[in-house]
Amino acid sequence: MSKYFEKIEDNMNVDFLAKLDEAREYANIPFIINSAYRSPDHSLSIKNPTSSHIKGLAVDISVKDSRTRSLVLDALRAVGFNRIGISDTFIHVDSDLDKSQNVTWLY
Repeated sequence: MSKYFEKIEDNMNVDFLAKLDEAREYANIPFIINSAYRSPDHSLSIKNPTSSHIKGLAVDISVKDSRTRSLVLDALRAVGFNRIGISDTFIHVDSDLDKSQNVTWLY
């Protein structure tokens, strides 16, 4: 296994990754991840110290158009994700139980 994947496994929640993979299979398209684990000293973590990325419970998935956005959203909801943020260019998804559940927001 490459160091990249070892690093992900060291910092990302394994159950979260399994559920994300289930969503990818459901969507039947590749999920291009823009951002996953962020260390506490990452500039975005400093701006948002309660980020779910710091806990290894969040990713940002690249979306290039409205069709891709729809496929990703449908798949995430189908497998049970309920914390989703939508941007023009990415979808944030996390499974942070310390935060409000059943929410969708826009960037």
